[in-house]
Amino acid sequence: MFIKKFFNISTIIILVSAFLSFYSCNHSKADSSLDANPNTVKNYENYCAGCHGFQLEKFEKKEWMYGSNDDDLIESIVEGRPEMGMPGFKKTFTEEEVVALAEYIKEGIPDDLKENPGTQNNIHNTDELTYRVDTIVSGLEVPWGMEFLPNGDILISERSGTLYRFSDDKLYKISGLPEIFVKGQGGLMDIKLHPDYENNGWIYFSFSAPADEKNEEGGNTSIMRTRLKNDLLYDTEIIFNGEPDTNKSYHFGCKLAFDNDDYLFFGIGDRGHREFNPQTLTNHNGKIHRIHDDGSIPEDNPFVDNPEAMPSIYSYGHRNPQGTDIHPETNEVWISEHGPKGGDELNLIKPGLNYGWPVISYGINYDGTTFTDITHKEGMEQPVIHWTPSIAPCGMIFVRGDKYPGWENNILIGSLRYQYLERVVLEGEEVVHQEKLLQDIGRVRNVVQDPEGYVYVAIETPGKIVKLIPVE
Repeated sequence: MFIKKFFNISTIIILVSAFLSFYSCNHSKADSSLDANPNTVKNYENYCAGCHGFQLEKFEKKEWMYGSNDDDLIESIVEGRPEMGMPGFKKTFTEEEVVALAEYIKEGIPDDLKENPGTQNNIHNTDELTYRVDTIVSGLEVPWGMEFLPNGDILISERSGTLYRFSDDKLYKISGLPEIFVKGQGGLMDIKLHPDYENNGWIYFSFSAPADEKNEEGGNTSIMRTRLKNDLLYDTEIIFNGEPDTNKSYHFGCKLAFDNDDYLFFGIGDRGHREFNPQTLTNHNGKIHRIHDDGSIPEDNPFVDNPEAMPSIYSYGHRNPQGTDIHPETNEVWISEHGPKGGDELNLIKPGLNYGWPVISYGINYDGTTFTDITHKEGMEQPVIHWTPSIAPCGMIFVRGDKYPGWENNILIGSLRYQYLERVVLEGEEVVHQEKLLQDIGRVRNVVQDPEGYVYVAIETPGKIVKLIPVE
């Protein structure tokens, strides 16, 4: 083992303690390791910030990221936490860099950064228009899905497994959810009303469902439909269960989108098994799926006649799609998906095609090592665009209606890592312009439009929902 070859854990802890003692005697809180060791900050930003936040803000809310003591912290950096999707960095950092990084993390967030205020300027000028940002809902944890009921109330799902109805500036908890596997990236995810909701009342949810009783640590992505009355869900039906379950707690997908023909599309990530799942049709993972609104399989799905394939598969070779929407004019399916370190993608999905993961990619492993040397291969699709470095795209819509002049049919995509909303302008299938909006607003988890056409954005840190209002 890298670190144990030179030091045992006790030695490392002694070094860390000595390092901390030196700083406590010689530096104030303001004169932090950011000033004393810029290489440490660079290492953190390059390898850690994408998941843990550039200001270490994610450490404030997830104690498992700290570990329970110095031993756990060192072990996490060196060996990783594979069940949570965190690689080990024993091949990436020297012993001294591990010690410095541990100290930097232990020091924590500077007091003046603990509460991310979001965007300070409420009026924003963009290439096409000016808009105002109003906070509509605050006090949330990790808001994941948003959907608007016909009366204007907002349904809000939190990854922790809580479902709210927001009405008249108050949050009302909704009961009746099935058991949810809440771990890592898993939990209660997206919400989508049936296109004919006013007549049939169906609401669709994606969530991570636990495996059977023999595997309490595992699960996979499921889809349910249900109805709502008096803040209680009823008539609940599980219409899709991803297979196989895994013990990994990341890469669940899963945004929902109905096309103009009422087909339901959604993506499931590779579930942490890239070596097998995405390129194999015998499982649901690493795929985009298409089903009828009752969970049945369309007869013209591309692999429906292949006895070895999962019949819901629409496309394959995907890593972790967390944005799905339908082009308002062409009815085509577009997705955004997470790459590893680099190689996030915007893809136009066509039936039966292979999108290449992990055979081709523009990314590398999180620890800086490579897993493929090729970005192109015959029979595998290229992304419309890719982002390197990764922006960690989450949530995606096409702008519909005329509320935002100049934005019609543009794509809005959230960035978890860099904390902004990106506007993507298309001409046909080609990206011709990109613009960053809401810079430093916080980790953007989702973006939707209400029935009037106004854009709402869910922010993960701090947990809130904001509304973009055009200003003349």
